Amino acid sequence: MASTPKGPQKMKIDYIIDRGIYDAYVKACSHKGYAPQVIIEKLMQRYINTGQA
Repeated sequence: MASTPKGPQKMKIDYIIDRGIYDAYVKACSHKGYAPQVIIEKLMQRYINTGQA
């Protein structure tokens, strides 16, 4: 049976968010020089590492 290849994997996550909040978030990310998905990945990693899950 084939297994998942080693290394970083990406998956798409669907979510619903208010358009105004999303626009403000993207603007803040752009101002700091980050892509929005990078910030989300960092927050998710911090959440997982602190054991709050």
